[in-house]
Amino acid sequence: MKTDIHPKYVDAEIRCACGNIIKTRSTKQTIIIGICNSCHPFYTGTQKFVDTAGRVDKFQQRAAKTLAAQAEHATKKKKKA
Repeated sequence: MKTDIHPKYVDAEIRCACGNIIKTRSTKQTIIIGICNSCHPFYTGTQKFVDTAGRVDKFQQRAAKTLAAQAEHATKKKKKA
């Protein structure tokens, strides 16, 4: 069997964006994640709504414009007929 072909298996920290640190073992020293079990809505039972840069508002405005354009197109079709 070949020697020294496997990576080192060391103590590691998993760090979440919320600040939670989980101790485990891995081939990497630190692992950075965006969401963990202490901040995920499924596990906490709370819904966090983060609206970055007004994306929800922009989407709702685009949807309203689309509906208005469809309604205007429908009224123009009825006038021609």
